[in-house]
Amino acid sequence: MRTYHCFWLLFWAGQPHQSLLTPLSKRTSGFPEQEKVLVLSGNSRQDLHRSKRSWMWNQFFLLEEYTGTDYQYVGKLHSDQDKGDGSLKYILSGDGAGDLFIINENTGDIQATKRLDREEKPVYILRAQAINRRTGRPVEPESEFIIKIHDINDNEPMFTKDVYNASIPEMSDVGTFVVQVTATDADDPTYGNSAKVVYSILQGQPYFSVESETGIIKTALLNMDRENREQYQVVIQAKDMGGQMGGLSGTTTVNITLTDVNDNPPRFPQSTYQFRAPESMPLDSPVGRIKANDADVDENAEIEYSITEGDGYDMFGITTDKDTQEGIITVKKALDFENKNLYILKVEATNTHVDPRFLYLGPFKDSATVRIQVEDVDEPPMFSRPAYIMEVKEDVPLNSVIGTVTAQDPDAAKNPVKYSVDRHTDMDRVFNINSGNGSIFTSKPLDRETLLWHNITVIAAEINNPKQSSRVPVFIKVLDVNDNAPEFAMFYETFVCENAKAEQLIQTLSAVDKDDSYNGHQFSFSLAPEAASSSNFTLQDNRDNTAGIFTRKTRYNRHETSTYFLPVVISDNDYPIQSSTETVTIRVCACDHRGKMLSCNAEALVHPTGLSTGALIAILLCIIILLVTVVLFAALRRQRKKEPLIISKEDIRDNIVSYNDEGGGEEDTQAFDIGTLRNPEAIDDNKLRRDIVPETLFMPRRTATARDNTDVRDFINQRLKENDTDPTAPPYDSLATYAYEGNGSVAESLSSLESVTTDGDQDYDYLSDWGPRFKKLADMYGSMDSDKDS
Repeated sequence: MRTYHCFWLLFWAGQPHQSLLTPLSKRTSGFPEQEKVLVLSGNSRQDLHRSKRSWMWNQFFLLEEYTGTDYQYVGKLHSDQDKGDGSLKYILSGDGAGDLFIINENTGDIQATKRLDREEKPVYILRAQAINRRTGRPVEPESEFIIKIHDINDNEPMFTKDVYNASIPEMSDVGTFVVQVTATDADDPTYGNSAKVVYSILQGQPYFSVESETGIIKTALLNMDRENREQYQVVIQAKDMGGQMGGLSGTTTVNITLTDVNDNPPRFPQSTYQFRAPESMPLDSPVGRIKANDADVDENAEIEYSITEGDGYDMFGITTDKDTQEGIITVKKALDFENKNLYILKVEATNTHVDPRFLYLGPFKDSATVRIQVEDVDEPPMFSRPAYIMEVKEDVPLNSVIGTVTAQDPDAAKNPVKYSVDRHTDMDRVFNINSGNGSIFTSKPLDRETLLWHNITVIAAEINNPKQSSRVPVFIKVLDVNDNAPEFAMFYETFVCENAKAEQLIQTLSAVDKDDSYNGHQFSFSLAPEAASSSNFTLQDNRDNTAGIFTRKTRYNRHETSTYFLPVVISDNDYPIQSSTETVTIRVCACDHRGKMLSCNAEALVHPTGLSTGALIAILLCIIILLVTVVLFAALRRQRKKEPLIISKEDIRDNIVSYNDEGGGEEDTQAFDIGTLRNPEAIDDNKLRRDIVPETLFMPRRTATARDNTDVRDFINQRLKENDTDPTAPPYDSLATYAYEGNGSVAESLSSLESVTTDGDQDYDYLSDWGPRFKKLADMYGSMDSDKDS
């Protein structure tokens, strides 16, 4: 007979234990009246249940946030093999077993040791088993069950943001979407109303409203004006339990800003503006500023100003300052108080960005009247023209008037004006001006060929206020008169061959004239009267401002006459007629049969274009010879040996001995001690020359120090004697230091600085005995003596 071993899982559902046992198929709101048993056999699991109900007892519900002092009772395990003799042992494994959930191994009672939070972990899966305490072998298969944490309303709704920021245009319609707020509840949304959130507005009415289920905030008031109020702070509440009493709640703040729209036209604060402008105001200078106020901001407040009408419509302009939105009135044309002293303008201000939705509010522009009073100022004189052009002939007599400039004071006072010439523009003072009437006249002769145009500046200044002055340029053109005779275009020097034939052309002449001819120059050429009959040459006028020189005879002899000078008379056809006599030089030369020149006289023939070939060759040879000479001289001087200072041995001089040995200077510290040279008293008795070995070693002799009152001459003689008799004196270059000045000279000071203080007269007669070189000094000082005597 097969035996079935059953494992009973009991859950004691009682109110004191604060636990619930709920079937899997459906939820009950109450508690079962009797304990429920789960019977599991060894081979197949069979649920023992009442015949009237199909409850399943493999899951349990446990309230979260238990606040009792004892452990919270969960349920009881029981096996049909348990005889109550303590032979079975119950064990528990799975989520939280042994720590969060403990079991009584004898009775199978399960308890929770800690407070449970559904939001941390809503479900725990555990496994229960009964084993033989003695053998340790399981008497029932392992059974799995679930403990679900039953939710309570312990979490308030939380908004996703602490502060919301939103903006909508002003003047929006009612129901305009603003922003949506969202709150979440950590409680179980599937159980009860713990997580059902309802939104409401606590602050912000009647301007805004919120939808209770979605959290969408909308406008609730029509025509909210930003100019009246720009910022709104709305407080929204989210409450669970469907908003019922006892539910938990949370709040958030929504900052709502009304953005600007162009719903306000510009308006001038006053209807009339007054400005003053001096008549000397420069063009484009600002006269004044006006501003129309606009309650809008940014681009909705941008204003454009314009002058629509008025008698100063073309005299003034207006622009908009983009930073301040002010209208700047500027001068477009020069003002003149004497012509018009009052201008009236109508200025209009218009919005540049108009919103068509608000045109019903009226025209988005405004106008105002601007009165501009022109003030009189002391203006400088004004010339009748911006510039003057005058003409004068170059032969005009001095002090001749060539033109007149006129200037007047534009002021109502009509102050008298005086004129002057700016001498920086007329440094040579060629022109002058009458200070009273402005007539310009010449003060020096004019020459068109030297300077054609004279550009001077005339100054007009008020007599009462010379600082008020103005300037005008005067351009004076010098007109030409025929005052220059024509002359050769170049210097003519030509030649004629000895074997020349008669009527042969040897030179063509041309002429120029410095004067200006309106119809072109017409020159005539002829031989001078003294050469017309006796000349060996003839002159032919070509009637085109050129002439040709022709030979008159067949042959010429250079040994008889080597050079001919032919005078030519050149005349022009202007009035008065001017003429000049020019000379053509003609040399007689030897030529070959083709007429090519071979040689002339001994003098070289110099052409106007440059030197002859022979002259150039000669100059080049001279330069080469000079260079060779310089090079040879430099080479010989470099190879020449340096002569000794003393050639003759008998030429004895004081302490000067010439050797071909150049010392090393002060930097040569091996040759001698420079300190000894500078201070003879510091000579060491045993110190010898260090660079060479002396032939004979003698102990150096220490010279006695000269007495302080010894004369310079005695001192020098004493040193000479000591050096001459000193056997240790080296036979090489030496330096003897005579660093002693002496007590003074018997003749006292030789300076001429003290001569002026000398009372006694000096005799300069001895200068006459010194020869002719000192004759001038003798005459000078001799005359001084004669003056003193007189």
